[in-house]
Formats: sequence, structure tokens, C-alpha cells
Amino acid sequence: MDMKVQSFAVASLRRRPEFVETAGFVVGFYPGTDSPYLNFATPLPGAEPTARDVAALIGVFRERGLLPRLEFAPEAAPGVEPALRAAGFGTEAVHEYLVCTPATLSVPLPVEGRPVETPATDEEYAALDAALSEAFGGAFAASAEGAARLRRLQETGGAVRLVRAPEGGCAGGASCSPPAEDTAELAGVGTRPAHRGRGIAAAVTAAVAEAVFARGAGSVWLEFSGDGSRRVYERIGFRPTGTRLYLSLPSAE
Repeated sequence: MDMKVQSFAVASLRRRPEFVETAGFVVGFYPGTDSPYLNFATPLPGAEPTARDVAALIGVFRERGLLPRLEFAPEAAPGVEPALRAAGFGTEAVHEYLVCTPATLSVPLPVEGRPVETPATDEEYAALDAALSEAFGGAFAASAEGAARLRRLQETGGAVRLVRAPEGGCAGGASCSPPAEDTAELAGVGTRPAHRGRGIAAAVTAAVAEAVFARGAGSVWLEFSGDGSRRVYERIGFRPTGTRLYLSLPSAE
């Protein structure tokens, strides 16, 4: 599965509005933002970069004023991590990823009579973006660009789902990328703090996975942020499978 996840990561970055390929790496960019979580690189499966290759990669980031940063499954390219560390890259995080297939997916019951829905209007996409911003503690600000990214996911073969709050607006939601290499990444699962503990995360996660399976994907994978969320995902059919490594190169200042 590591090779499939890494091949997916490459295909996903090649879909970005702007991307660069350099010496065994693909670097994806979102113009208009310098967020390191949206502008990063990943190696081709099996890549064995030299010091010169890594220097070229760093240059792609530096010439744009961006933090050199990578996300990848290290087992799919064992030669990459040592080359990056030799150039000064340090660990941001190591995340275990979980995988669900059509055979393991278990769809939960509706949330308190509130259906899982696909957003349709700009207002609904904006409400979901705002809910996810709050769910993640303001790690990213709600914005028109964020709402537009969610709409693009839905309209280009991915899946975006939400559950409405009783008082109006959005209680929580999730999104999944379009499939590539027979898999897809499920990300951005979040519930507003006031609505947690009611099964919303499980419901929207299962709904987006089900939608992507209906489009032919053989699996869906995700990363989790803690034991609580891991238990939610495992209850609906996700199983631990591998790890992903996040490395970045601090400024030389």
C-alpha cells in the first residue's frame, strides 16, 4: 500500500494549478498562498536523489520564497530520507495512515435525524469551510479560496459532504480527493466543538468514502490526529497500514 499511497501523492500534486518536476521530485503549488501545508513536494516512488538533486529541489522553493517541505511514505522511496537529512531537513511529524476498502466500510446510522448532504451553493461551501476552520482550532482561516477549493474537489471527481447544525449553518463535514492510482485521500474531517460526540465525523467520513468507492476507487486512506479520531475511523472500517513522513528545511538565518 505504501507504493500506491506514494504514487497517489505524485498524481495529486500533478493536478495542482501549478507544479514543477525536478530530479525525482514533484512540487505542487497553490498560487496566492504561501502556506507550507498547500505548497510542498513529494518524491517519485523509488527515487534515489543525489545531493545535487536535493539542492535543485530546495532552489524550487527558495526562488518562490517558500519553505522547502515534503510529505511522503518513506518505505516507498527509502533513499530519499537520508539524502534530505544530509541537507539539513528535520522532522515535522510522522503520521500513521489508515486504509478503508469497500469490503471493510461500515456506514453508520444518520446523525440525530440530520442527513449527510452534498453542498450545492456558495453559501453552503463557505459554511463548511468556516466549520472546518473552527474544528481545527483556527489553524487556517475560513476564506473564499478555501470554499472554492472544496467546490473544486466536488466538481472534479472528489467528494465533499456536510451535516447541518440545528440552528443553521454547518455542524461538520469532510472531503476526499478524486481517485488516482486506485486510491484516494480523505482529509479535512472536522466537527465544530459544540456538535462533537454525536457521530457527525463518522457519518461524513463514511459518506465521502462511499461516494469515492462508487466512482471506482479500490481504497481510501487518511491520517488521524489522535486516539479519539482513530477510534472513530476504525469503527467505520479504516485499518492501520503504514506511515507518512513530513520533513522541512528551516531558513538558514
